[in-house]
Amino acid sequence: MNYLYFKSLHLIFMVCWFAGLFYVVRLFIYHKEAQTKEKSIKEILQPQYTLMSKRLLSIITWPSAFLTTFFGVSMLIENPSYLQQNWMHIKLSFILLLWLYTYSCQILLNQMKNSQIKTTEIKLRVWNEVATLIMFAIIFMAVLKNSISWIYATFSLVGLAVLLMISIKLYKRYKTK
Repeated sequence: MNYLYFKSLHLIFMVCWFAGLFYVVRLFIYHKEAQTKEKSIKEILQPQYTLMSKRLLSIITWPSAFLTTFFGVSMLIENPSYLQQNWMHIKLSFILLLWLYTYSCQILLNQMKNSQIKTTEIKLRVWNEVATLIMFAIIFMAVLKNSISWIYATFSLVGLAVLLMISIKLYKRYKTK
């Protein structure tokens, strides 16, 4: 019975973690876009986006990341046989990538606090989609487990990445017109 409670809480906090990641990178993009605005607008928008990003990471994203991990580990303690399965090793690898992604968002926030995000707006748009790819991989691993075809999964993720990149390029072209 504990396992189902752990699983429910794990899923709830995972949704919060991803929601925070999706939104915080959008705030970084808005902050970067505000650099091109006139000074009076820039002086209002950039501090506001910085404050929103700081609160989002510190109040929602980081606590959700820790709680997701805590309840995930609790599930593994309840059912340690999962650690012997290949799909779990791959899922845990993607979770490590997700932690690194979250840490990179913290680095971007630190740059934002100094009013200097070092990357371009288009790179931030691409970076925003990385969380989506990680989410797809983690969920497919968790749901399909060993029944997943590695060839199909690889081509699907690559196809999704290509589709996202095309969408970003089309948006950039539309925005410059």
